[in-house]
Amino acid sequence: MTAIIRPALSLLAGFTLLLGVAVPLAFTGVAQLLMPGAANGSLVLREGRPVGSALVGQAFTGQEWFQPRPSATLADGEAAAYNAMAGAASNLGPSSAALLQAIEGRVAGLGGGPVPADAATASASGLDPHVSPENAARQVARIAAARGLPAPRVAALVAEMTEGRELGIFGAPRVNVLALNLRLAALR
Repeated sequence: MTAIIRPALSLLAGFTLLLGVAVPLAFTGVAQLLMPGAANGSLVLREGRPVGSALVGQAFTGQEWFQPRPSATLADGEAAAYNAMAGAASNLGPSSAALLQAIEGRVAGLGGGPVPADAATASASGLDPHVSPENAARQVARIAAARGLPAPRVAALVAEMTEGRELGIFGAPRVNVLALNLRLAALR
């Protein structure tokens, strides 16, 4: 019996050390060496302190801030949007009455009329940190008025912060709301 159990336990211990300790440490070391920012969560720092991640949206309250896409991470009675622990799709399809009702409510909350799609719909994860340039441009007048800034200056900031397509062909132009709001806060 020990002739069978001893090699099995030895293999279990060996593979646990190899695959449970050595390989993860090696991957972590390589990631820290080659791309430390991404390996550490793509943290956005302000005055040396982390204020968020470039990869996860966060809520901004007040008329003086650019607003992100709606968060799909709000559960009934939950107060905090963009909860990364709850990141998941709503699984509501295009024929869903609940989805249509949510979109209509969001459009009405934005003053009605045509709005960019990303202003009324959540992303697949519910955590998207970006908005379309059209969504950001739609917010310029409100923010300029709330901050007492000239609208062309705020619009220029949006244009400056607009990121292009990946490799020039993938995705769509977008604006990272956290980065934009940090730059907005730095304006005098």
